[in-house]
Amino acid sequence: MTESVLSPKLPAWLAGGGEEGDIVLSSRIRLARNMKGLPFPDRADKDGLETVLRAAAAQLPAVAEATGKAMSLLKLADLPAVDRYVLVEKHLISPALAEAPAGRAVLISEDASVSVMVNEEDHFRLQVMRPGLDLTGALALADRVDDALEAGIDFAFDERIGYLTACPTNVGAALRASVMLHLPGLALTKQIDHMAGAAAQVGLAVRGLYGEGSEASGNLFQISNQLSLGYSEQELVENLTGMVRQIVGQERAARKRLLDRSTIAVEDLAFRAFGILSYAHRLDSGEALMLASQVRLGADLSLLPVDPALFNELVVVTRPNYVQKFFAGEDSDQGRRDVVRATMVRGKMARSKRPDGSGLVAVEETGGLVVVEEASGEAAPGEAKPKKRGTGKSAGKKSAEKKTTDDKGAAEGGAGEQAEEG
Repeated sequence: MTESVLSPKLPAWLAGGGEEGDIVLSSRIRLARNMKGLPFPDRADKDGLETVLRAAAAQLPAVAEATGKAMSLLKLADLPAVDRYVLVEKHLISPALAEAPAGRAVLISEDASVSVMVNEEDHFRLQVMRPGLDLTGALALADRVDDALEAGIDFAFDERIGYLTACPTNVGAALRASVMLHLPGLALTKQIDHMAGAAAQVGLAVRGLYGEGSEASGNLFQISNQLSLGYSEQELVENLTGMVRQIVGQERAARKRLLDRSTIAVEDLAFRAFGILSYAHRLDSGEALMLASQVRLGADLSLLPVDPALFNELVVVTRPNYVQKFFAGEDSDQGRRDVVRATMVRGKMARSKRPDGSGLVAVEETGGLVVVEEASGEAAPGEAKPKKRGTGKSAGKKSAEKKTTDDKGAAEGGAGEQAEEG
């Protein structure tokens, strides 16, 4: 089970699909809980942290039963830095947890849709992630996990104000709902600032790929509630869902305007990005993600014969620690990772096609050379298909003992689907 969590296997929520799945990548519910009578983790001594760890381990079977999935408990002090930061890049833990592993742990489901951080800012921070816009489904599962923990743990709770948390902004329902959206249309039409301002007026925050303190990468943005005091869980979910639907409508309108008024410019942007990802021999992580965003836009607008779900995968597999652990090797420097990343992406681009069968399909690999051919779902009998050539040799796989931080776009600013925003 531990090997599965730390394998190249991607979290279930990255599979794509779900409501509004062409714009909304994922929905997340996070609940913060603390044990009654114990100091918060940043004030606790070693014995206090160990008490919380023992409580988490004791409830592991109950959590597994509540989720219907096998669960594992990973003590972060037992993991090398690169493994901890792969968990950050998979949106399973926060950088704060990865950076201070002593006395910290995480419970993770086999499909990585549920995780419970132990001794982060609060004693327990449980999160559930779902593909597309599905905060209601995420909340239902999060509540079951919460009940499983509470069956054996006495949580700090005040009848007047609600759950007690380390950060005052989480007091009350102690719920943070967030949605990750791909918004290239609003970014290209320079409407992101206006959207963020409108969201702030209704108590929502707009952040980058890894949450608080992170910049937007690949036109990915997170929308989340800022306060939970005075609101019920259902109210928080309904408020955010309503705002997200408005933003999705604005993004669709922006894409339509771009296609109607700037067709050649949009086609050029998408096809240039497609060409670079298909043939580049060196890519840093920030460039790879932005180009992937532009290809996804082209696919969503039916300009490119590429499976849009490829973008979801590249959100994780192009990250520096993921590349280092699974492809480049522990001794690789940034230059080596950029070369290996480009090789990996070329291979994925060669194999990507739409569900109907159209796109580029690899048909042969010899001597490190990937031969690909144009394919369509309904090719005419006997029709000649032009071939293109590019390299797609994979590098060896090694584990690493250190965190990788020198690539652009490294997971430095947050976690979970998002960083823990406090």
